[in-house]
Parts: sequence; structure tokens; C-alpha cells
Amino acid sequence: MNLPAQSVLLRIFIGESDRHGNRPLYEAIVLKARETGLAGATVLRSPMGFGATSRLHTAKILRLSDDLPMIVEIVDEEGKIEAFLPHLDGMMGGGLVTLEKVRVIHYRHEPGAKAADVPNG
Repeated sequence: MNLPAQSVLLRIFIGESDRHGNRPLYEAIVLKARETGLAGATVLRSPMGFGATSRLHTAKILRLSDDLPMIVEIVDEEGKIEAFLPHLDGMMGGGLVTLEKVRVIHYRHEPGAKAADVPNG
């Protein structure tokens, strides 16, 4: 798969405790992105943040949070990202979704590397 140099970054800000059905929402989003043929997705877990409610979520020892901020990033061509947005809308309650244009410099599979399957939980 090749990505055009001018692509789009879809960034999704959600909470670690957000769910879609019986799965964590971040996992459901990544699996749906894979199912729909997007180029790839990455989930980042943040040690601290706040959102629309201004409630602070932190991993500090004195105040353990069970709802740390999660960020899902997906890069692909604009048309494929736009086609994915209705799926995403149906999965999310709260959160923040952003799009930005990005310039893809490098996207290729390392020769000899094997793709790992994500377990279905």
C-alpha cells in the first residue's frame, strides 16, 4: 500500500474508560480502521489531560485515574479518512476529533518483517 505524499491525519481524543459494546473504544476504533482498509492506526496513552468538562485526568500516584486520556491517530488519503468518519461518529459519544493535512515522508513495510494480527479480545 502506498500513501500519497499529501495525506490526512485523523486524531481522536477519548478516555481510557470509554467503551463501544464490550470493548474499549480505542480498540474498537483501531479494529474498525483495519477492517475498512485504512493504512494504519496508533493508540497513545497520556499521563495527564482534561477535556470539555475540565475534569483533570492524571496518572500521578496520589491521584490515580481510571480514565486516562487516549489518542488514536490514523493517517491515510483524504477520501478514505472521510469515508471512515461516519463509522467513527456511530461509535463515539463524547470526545474530540480533529483532521489535519500532513506530508507523508516515509511509509513502507520492512523487508522480512511479519505482520502481527490483533487478537479479537
